[in-house]
Amino acid sequence: MTQQNQNAAPQNGRRDFLKGAALAAGAMAVTGCVAPGAARIGAVPGAIGTARSRTPVGEDGLVNIAILGTGGMGGGHIDSFMRFAKKGEEKVQIVAVCDVNTVRRKVAEDKVNNSQGGEVAVYTDYREMLEREDIHGVVIASPEHWHGKQAEDCLLAGKDVYLEKPMTLNLPDALRLREVVRKNPDVLIQVGTQKIMLPKYKAAQELMGRGDIGKMTFSQTSYCRNSKNGEWLYYGIDPKVQPGETLDWDMWCGPLGKREWDPAFYARWRRYRDASTGIIGDLLVHEVTPLVMALDQGWPTRVVATGGHYVDKAMENHDQVNLQVQFEKGHTLIVAGSTCNENGLETMVRGHMGTVYLNGGNCKMVPQRIFADDVDPEEVVCENIGNDQDALRKNWLDCIRTRRQPDSNVELGTKVMVIVDLASRSMWEGKAFEFDPATMTASAIG
Repeated sequence: MTQQNQNAAPQNGRRDFLKGAALAAGAMAVTGCVAPGAARIGAVPGAIGTARSRTPVGEDGLVNIAILGTGGMGGGHIDSFMRFAKKGEEKVQIVAVCDVNTVRRKVAEDKVNNSQGGEVAVYTDYREMLEREDIHGVVIASPEHWHGKQAEDCLLAGKDVYLEKPMTLNLPDALRLREVVRKNPDVLIQVGTQKIMLPKYKAAQELMGRGDIGKMTFSQTSYCRNSKNGEWLYYGIDPKVQPGETLDWDMWCGPLGKREWDPAFYARWRRYRDASTGIIGDLLVHEVTPLVMALDQGWPTRVVATGGHYVDKAMENHDQVNLQVQFEKGHTLIVAGSTCNENGLETMVRGHMGTVYLNGGNCKMVPQRIFADDVDPEEVVCENIGNDQDALRKNWLDCIRTRRQPDSNVELGTKVMVIVDLASRSMWEGKAFEFDPATMTASAIG
């Protein structure tokens, strides 16, 4: 197949694909529709396929990866993986890049070719890229509304996946993706949440798991930052990007359904409710994910949240959010997020007998005053691992070779998506939501 043909989807297949995406979006809307005491939120329905055989790679073998989405995060992944290869830190090469934006894709193509000294394959339609048998893993750095569908397609094509956060746009997508992985255990997903590799969280997990702070009662964390004009406006609107010329707009919209061209929506989709949960899914997941792992308190069972438009009133998503999450083992997590003030909450876990502090690079435990004679204070000095996101990328490559489950796996990612989705619904609908781990469904309370 010529490169020109590779980049042009067959018309019938394209029409069927877009029709299927629209039907899937409709199914999500129906499944996710909540009426108090009635409908429950569950996985996107439909049969789950069986993955094709995976192309093996030895423990010391060269890992061939593809980049799906070459924007800000995709470009960052390209830089990192090529740096690993150039420094001899990892045996990895990028064999394909895919983007519906040909302007952005050309930048990625030139960057890879200049670094690797060859000609990387380029694609507009990711499904054609997945037909390649030489790809071991795919890095998905597309917008949130594509995460669930593209991750499923990659897995069923026999490719391991590094999936950018949030794992999916909504809970129905997350629950389905979890089932895809459970049905196809030979392929794996690493969710690209920053901070999950920081040693302090593993130290906290061990310390609290021993019972050193007694019953864990409640914890807190936050992700707060500030901007003068509004969050995510630093994503510029490129006049060279035009639908039908340099951008396949219908393909970009995909699961969102047909939409009128909107350059601001395309460039700054995190600001819009239809395409993103804003602060919750884009920022808070970095702090919530490693803390949920360390707490090990089971599934979130009740979520309530409030959100406001206090400074950035032009942004559709909220610029201030506050979450309260209860877990099945009896624990409450409080989370704050802001894009209008940079001072957040100190990350800590409160127990009946002691408190664990995680704001710095170490894990520190201080006994409660009444237990000072029974519990010794402790501080675990943790290794400085450098760039924790690079550590996560290397962890994924190691898992591709060894078949060990990733640290930021689909099970943890689904628990976090329960929080993300139900918190977002709570803010928009003004209700609390519950999640039932027995049925893996959620609904509004009351």
